[in-house]
Amino acid sequence: MENNKQELKKNLGISTAMATVVGCVIGSGVFLKPQAIYTATGGAPGLGMIAWLITGLVCIAAAMTFAEVAIMIPKTGGMVAYLEEAFGRKVGFLAGWMQTILFYPAMIAALSVAFAQQAALFVGDGLILPVAIVAIIIVIVLNGLGSAVGGGAQVVFTICKLIPLILLMVFGFIKGSGDNPIFSPMIGPDLNPAVVLGQLMIAVLFAFEGWTNVGAIAGEMKNPGKDLPVAIVGGVSIIMAVYFVINLAYLWVLPADEMMNIAVPASAVAIAVFGDFGGKIISVGIMISVLGAANGFVLSGSRVCYSLAAEGTLPGSKSLAKLSKTQVPFNAILLVSILGALYAVSGQFNMLTNLAVFSCWIFYTLTFMAVIRLRKTQPDTVRTYKVPLYPVIPAIAIISGLYVIINQLFMSGLQTTVLSAISIVVTLIGIPVYAATTKGKNAR
Repeated sequence: MENNKQELKKNLGISTAMATVVGCVIGSGVFLKPQAIYTATGGAPGLGMIAWLITGLVCIAAAMTFAEVAIMIPKTGGMVAYLEEAFGRKVGFLAGWMQTILFYPAMIAALSVAFAQQAALFVGDGLILPVAIVAIIIVIVLNGLGSAVGGGAQVVFTICKLIPLILLMVFGFIKGSGDNPIFSPMIGPDLNPAVVLGQLMIAVLFAFEGWTNVGAIAGEMKNPGKDLPVAIVGGVSIIMAVYFVINLAYLWVLPADEMMNIAVPASAVAIAVFGDFGGKIISVGIMISVLGAANGFVLSGSRVCYSLAAEGTLPGSKSLAKLSKTQVPFNAILLVSILGALYAVSGQFNMLTNLAVFSCWIFYTLTFMAVIRLRKTQPDTVRTYKVPLYPVIPAIAIISGLYVIINQLFMSGLQTTVLSAISIVVTLIGIPVYAATTKGKNAR
């Protein structure tokens, strides 16, 4: 039988790969997370600034570990496929179930709420929920029109993401007073640094979300074994530097104890630097950037849902696996978006992002463990890329993931514990769902 499958050309060098990593990760979190960070530190700037660096180093270890299994198992489905290979179909399904029911809808909801909070500068605070729903409808329409339209929109969103980022970094230092404390005090009085750092990492990990895409570019790299670690370390280091510098610029303009009380600190900094009109122009750029991030999560989330439905493992799989006339899984797009709209009713941006990050990091940590497991169970499988300094780098990733999970479950207060427990319960509901949808099939 003739193989007509087209293979990707291996023509990506280090610089292109590094730019891809940077482009996938830098999004809305850098504009939106200072409030959560300085709330956790009690209005003190020091540990908040250091958390951007610590979390960046964690993401480097995580991405370098994740990349080994991503390249070794180049299957559609990403993390779902990796966990299936290492731990069985049920675990892989639970990862996809969690992404479909929790992670992607919570991210879509959070970003739509953030969009509405930005829009409040123009329409007032009374319309946040309706505006959030309108934002979700917009991204449903964009995704429903086909991948060409969605891809073109994403280019516009990327440009609008970079403009406010660059302007705030440059003019924050030019026009800010620089009189505010930067690295001291580290945290407010009577706070536990270990607990606070875990809360900060959850907040900052939202801003770094996207490093899991590094495996997707490996198939097009000339020499992934040599170049991918450089692209990951270089790319995430650039992101770390950008995040650190822009947060430094924020503090150059506004003190941490003021930003902790502002829903969208980047807009407040923009207004302080550029005046009311100029600040609102920057805020429009931030709104478009946030909408672009939501568009990307609807695109990705609907494909995870579609992939599970195509295997018949979701309730209503027959409908969810259908493609529309524009060749997109529109019913899957509707499912993750409608769930997002329901979550958006909470109006709690930080709560929603914490829910999403916690839910996904359980399975990210399992994926780090999968690297070690597959080294033992499949030692002879060809690996064009191996994580450097094995097993030290995977151990750093695993320990960091466990720290984030344990901190959220047991150390960050009753509300966070309850939210995290609900996340686990909703994920575990996937077990009877999987049993019901695979009954009579060859499942393991």
